[in-house]
Amino acid sequence: MGILNVTPDSFSDGGRYAATEAALARARQIVAEGAAIVDVGGQSTRPGSLEVEESVEMARVLPVIEGIAATCDIAISIDSSKPAVMAAAVAAGACIINDVYALRAPGARAAAARTEVGVCLMHMQGEPRTMQESPHYNDVVAEVGDFLLRERQACLDAGVANESIAFDPGFGFGKSLEHNLTLLRELPRLAALNAPLLVGVSRKSVIGKVLGKTVDDRLYGGLGLAALCVAGGARIIRTHDVAPTHDAIRMVSAVLQGWEA
Repeated sequence: MGILNVTPDSFSDGGRYAATEAALARARQIVAEGAAIVDVGGQSTRPGSLEVEESVEMARVLPVIEGIAATCDIAISIDSSKPAVMAAAVAAGACIINDVYALRAPGARAAAARTEVGVCLMHMQGEPRTMQESPHYNDVVAEVGDFLLRERQACLDAGVANESIAFDPGFGFGKSLEHNLTLLRELPRLAALNAPLLVGVSRKSVIGKVLGKTVDDRLYGGLGLAALCVAGGARIIRTHDVAPTHDAIRMVSAVLQGWEA
């Protein structure tokens, strides 16, 4: 899953693809580099980020989604927590809803059920503006797993199909360095929850804290974590660095699943 942030303030690439033409050019590059999904987001969820108006988010993402759907052979995901944005994005060509709030906003589950597309439920303790202010868990793996199972049941009750639901542990979302490392180490426990597991660790602070690297110098750490996550059962890797991550995943898959010319 290649990341395409059409925002001015995302933590890694904010502003780089805010213009529609620049975003479409990046989408074509993501396709060429081997991604199966492009994840389009118009609302930053970096620590400390503030909510944007629904109309602003739509103005950012809809022209990009329409352009990708018209010109690129790739699945499109909408990274949003607003039901109206989700519905409009699916109408424009998105086939996955990727929600950091796990469809907990009023009307989100019903919107997802109506669209009949794939959904990814992410765990987050708190909300982006305050999530990194002293996050606490008694057992981070168990609590993240319980949350994901509980929210899946709520989605099933709202009419979302079980086979449409994927899980994301939410690395960096209301979690300390030790919480993130524990989740990475224990990832097979979450992969056993009977839902495809999506992992996003690309360029995140867990890499910076361990390696002492700035955001733009975290590629190698991210590749190490991507390989570890695939070996631990992850099915989707969300990344800024598509081409090298694609190569890393192919090598791990060849070892674990066999290789054919």
